[in-house]
Amino acid sequence: MKRLVIHPKDKSTDFLAPIYNRLPDVTLVTTGYSRLEIMELIDEHDQVIMLGHGTPGGLLNVSGFRSGMYIVDSLVAEALAEKDNSIFIWCNADQFVHRYNLKGMYSGMFISEVGEASYFKIPTDQDTVDRSNDTFAQLLGERLMISDALEEIHTSVGQQYQLLAETNDIAKYNSERWYINR
Repeated sequence: MKRLVIHPKDKSTDFLAPIYNRLPDVTLVTTGYSRLEIMELIDEHDQVIMLGHGTPGGLLNVSGFRSGMYIVDSLVAEALAEKDNSIFIWCNADQFVHRYNLKGMYSGMFISEVGEASYFKIPTDQDTVDRSNDTFAQLLGERLMISDALEEIHTSVGQQYQLLAETNDIAKYNSERWYINR
């Protein structure tokens, strides 16, 4: 399977790299592409994995893509609508997926920083957040290595991440916001 990974370069989301760094046949896009070039790459690949910071409006352009606030937005949604196995991991990606009726796995509000946890009144520390981040990324990366079936991946990652959620409030919050739309 030919995969396109759009992961804007940002040290605060480096923990997401284990999702794709061992997958075969990956085109990694971190900076430098226009929306048109991104849309062309989407058409050329079997699966699109989008990771980083975002809003309901899309995946934020934090690393110097050519222009605009977003690198994945309403304009790119049309190209993504042709895919049925995309992965959207950013805060409030669920709202983006629903707005454009896209298919795949996705996160809702996903706490990945202590400041976000504080905003949602979840007491925590950096180690707890790091454990949640690292576990989620490792689990998803491992499942992607052995299966292309999104339902299976979604269930397996959800069940295993839920084990951490028993003792980690950040993982508990995030595991309640892990979705699939087929």
